[in-house]
Amino acid sequence: MMKEVVVLSGKGGTGKTILVASFAALAQSKVLVDCDVDAADLHLLLEPQIKEETEFWSGQVAFIGKEKCTECGLCQEVCRFGAIKDYVVDEISCEGCELCSQICPVDAITMRPCMAGHWFISDTRYGALVHARLGIAEENSGKLVTLVRNNARLIAEKGDLDYIISDGPPGIGCPVIASLSGANLALLVTEPTLSGIHDLERVIGVCRHFGIPALICINKYDINEENSCRIENYCHKEGIEVASKIPFDNVVTEAIVRGMPVVEYSKGKITQEIGSLWQRLTRTLK
Repeated sequence: MMKEVVVLSGKGGTGKTILVASFAALAQSKVLVDCDVDAADLHLLLEPQIKEETEFWSGQVAFIGKEKCTECGLCQEVCRFGAIKDYVVDEISCEGCELCSQICPVDAITMRPCMAGHWFISDTRYGALVHARLGIAEENSGKLVTLVRNNARLIAEKGDLDYIISDGPPGIGCPVIASLSGANLALLVTEPTLSGIHDLERVIGVCRHFGIPALICINKYDINEENSCRIENYCHKEGIEVASKIPFDNVVTEAIVRGMPVVEYSKGKITQEIGSLWQRLTRTLK
């Protein structure tokens, strides 16, 4: 039966994408998903060849018809986002609230759907990757995350694949909820900093709210072993397993510079630890 694991973190920069790229190289029978559609970067390590590209339409923006507009100025007065100037709508500033179209006395303003980005199905040397790119200043990423996850599930079902491995977004907002809901397991990546500890506690709360089991990975644990102990003690108290403690190593940066998953670039301790972590995940998913 197909299983889905999503890699999350309460904050950015903890090493989620590095781990997912390594899992891509280690795992068999899987499809990969980049759910961090606001700042997608998994493709930088997997070098995908795009097979399908589809427009993503979401939200709406106001449009003022010059042939009807009497330039009464009412729309400019009521727009709280400053999106209308000289009777022209700034599409980036417009929030699509429709107030201007509702109060226009001559019905000169209409709402038009917005092309918010694109999503892709690509081939990589590790298998299929479903990913996306939002347009500038677009915010409807929860819908786009759901779209890429659903298409990854279709690919997995069609190919009778065992795993969906998702690179989730940071934080605890709408994109995280869209990435997490319905998954079989969450791997929460943290780092031994004060902000890392605080944000780990928040994302654990999100997992519990949705009933998703979680494992913890402490990345670069040896840069502050006192804080790493704090994380372990907290997880023990909360009944959550710390599945892996990955040491800091410059070889990770070297692998990134060369555009490679670290498990393919180096056969050292980092690779061994990530390999053990993937085995731990697969045992939990059975």
